[in-house]
Amino acid sequence: MKEFLSHHGVAYTEKLVDQDEEALEELFRRASMRATPVIFIGEEKVVGFDRAKLQELLGLAA
Repeated sequence: MKEFLSHHGVAYTEKLVDQDEEALEELFRRASMRATPVIFIGEEKVVGFDRAKLQELLGLAA
């Protein structure tokens, strides 16, 4: 997912939930899960690497 975002020039903040308890709690609060990867685009949640959904939400050509 990081490569995809970087390739398209999308800025992101990586949070390492296995090393940061606050980040893990934020993930659980926002996504009601503790699975990764999860990306938030606004309030939209994308679980796993869903290329089509990311392209749609980011307005990228398929």
